[in-house]
Amino acid sequence: MPSRLPRKIEIHEVVLRDGIQNEKKLVSTDQKIKLINRLTECGVQRIEVSSFVNPRLVPQMADAEKLWSMVRRRKDVVYAALVLNERGLERAMRCGVPHVGVYVSASETHSRKNSNVSTAEAMMEARLLIEKAHGAGMEVRAGVMNAFGCAYEGNVSQAKVIKLVKDFLKKEPDEICLADTSGMANPSQVRKLVKRVREIAGAAPISLHLHNTRGLGLANVWAAINEGVSIFDTSLGGLGGCPFIIGARGNIATEDTVNMLHETGVKTGINLDMLIEASLQFERYMGQKFPAMVSHLTRSHS
Repeated sequence: MPSRLPRKIEIHEVVLRDGIQNEKKLVSTDQKIKLINRLTECGVQRIEVSSFVNPRLVPQMADAEKLWSMVRRRKDVVYAALVLNERGLERAMRCGVPHVGVYVSASETHSRKNSNVSTAEAMMEARLLIEKAHGAGMEVRAGVMNAFGCAYEGNVSQAKVIKLVKDFLKKEPDEICLADTSGMANPSQVRKLVKRVREIAGAAPISLHLHNTRGLGLANVWAAINEGVSIFDTSLGGLGGCPFIIGARGNIATEDTVNMLHETGVKTGINLDMLIEASLQFERYMGQKFPAMVSHLTRSHS
């Protein structure tokens, strides 16, 4: 176990991808640009701008090329995208995307529902994608979906997750991400798996993509921090969820996560008051109340 907590936590904001991908109200490209600019003004330094997927299956991502052409890129911000296959990667390359996420599911059932291939087939393609992305000068995050359990299959063995991580590491990704796609993780499980992955990951940093489906999201963040993890995917307002897993809604809310970290003396570089205002503005645009808690308190947020 690390002797101390990380000095600073990096927030990888996913509201523009995971957050809205399952929402019925389509978010305009102009609104996405406004949101990206607000997030960077708040101090968010990692933003997942879009995914390059079939627009018929995920209509919210249909404007990916247009969106990337309009983003004013700051040197101190990492702009990222998710790709599922070679076609998606080629689209990302044409847009000059500097950082891509490539994921494989530890659940056979989810793998087939999500991308219509087996886990083994997905890993073969993922390793080719990593190689091609690196050849194009991109940084690559390699992720294992359903690393903590699957809504369809139940428990996922730690051994299977470790095998997938080892397969990824053969291609030397820039980051390893463990994704709680179904929202089934608990703090004890998080600490055990993160510890095992840290033992084999070498210099590759580990990030976590957590959902709050069962109300354990922030507890899982704290467990991971105590194992040295310093990169977390969060979604403004707590929006999100995989469209191919029924009930897997609710990414951990960016403002709730930042609030917890600041309350415990962990730095993020993010202005919480500005972040809350950005969340409330987007909430009004979407015409719904978001799951995030700290945004709806009446006290001061500083």
